[in-house]
Amino acid sequence: MILLLGASTYIGQAFARALRRRKDSFIPLSKNAFDYTRFEFLFDYVRKIRPKLIINAAESYLKGNRDPREIDRLEMLQANTFLPQTVARVCGTTEIPWAHVSSGSIYTGAKVIDNNGFRIEEDLSRPAVRQLFVDHPERFRGFCELDEPNFSFKSAPCTFYSGTKALAEESLRDQLQVYVWRFRLPFNEEDEPRNFLTQLRDGSIFRDAVNSLSHIDECVAACLDLWERRAPFGTYNVVNPGAVSTQHIVQMIQRTLKSPTRFELLLFDGANSPSEDRELCSDCILDVSKLLGAGIKLRNVHDALGHSLARWTAETSHHLKTSI
Repeated sequence: MILLLGASTYIGQAFARALRRRKDSFIPLSKNAFDYTRFEFLFDYVRKIRPKLIINAAESYLKGNRDPREIDRLEMLQANTFLPQTVARVCGTTEIPWAHVSSGSIYTGAKVIDNNGFRIEEDLSRPAVRQLFVDHPERFRGFCELDEPNFSFKSAPCTFYSGTKALAEESLRDQLQVYVWRFRLPFNEEDEPRNFLTQLRDGSIFRDAVNSLSHIDECVAACLDLWERRAPFGTYNVVNPGAVSTQHIVQMIQRTLKSPTRFELLLFDGANSPSEDRELCSDCILDVSKLLGAGIKLRNVHDALGHSLARWTAETSHHLKTSI
């Protein structure tokens, strides 16, 4: 039996769907039903039911492009940093393996190959960088699991969300029986507020950059495959191979998405960012070699995007909660 924390989040719901498809026994928990942020509550519950695996899919993120208020920061710290530490204590005491859902947003940029080896390009929205990606995508390499996060509190400036996610990963480095699964801009064919495709479709202004993406259902299945195959514990970048620019995704949406209204999106980059949209952004490419080396097969990001858009169900909308 598997214990799923954060079952009402976007990724948590994807794990629940996957576990049902696999006919795995699991208990989905949301914070509204059970306050698993309290050590004594979670410890007593875990000791009683003795799950074979705990998956922590709980998180808190900032909705919209606004500065986090004090209450937002407190919620993000509790969900994204303190809760993983609580789960780690419980699992360490009960000797139960677990998995923590993290984010690729702790990085910004990519490794770009040049004559002298490679350089770190931190701004993937610069026109020259985007054009280089169009002309020579083979020169771009992603950050691997061993690379130190460069969009964190230690490498400020960063968003508060990214800082809390990086801080959680740092606190788990010495844990022995834990998977850290990093997702990046999750999407699928369902019209959901956290779906990156929905955000693009509904947004009026968006940053044009290059990114890795995670087809949420495919990548959740990959995580569960790692567990079922008893792959070595540790950190895994869980994204579809390849990278894609925001502009290319917009063009795909315009070609394939059937909508009664005209789809329009103003793209900006680091050079022409409107003054009201100067918020920090994490645009990055992640290296998925470790996941593929574990025998996990994933579609190229372009194929996954095309498939999702072809099956887009705009009439279906699930309103997800933004907190744990």
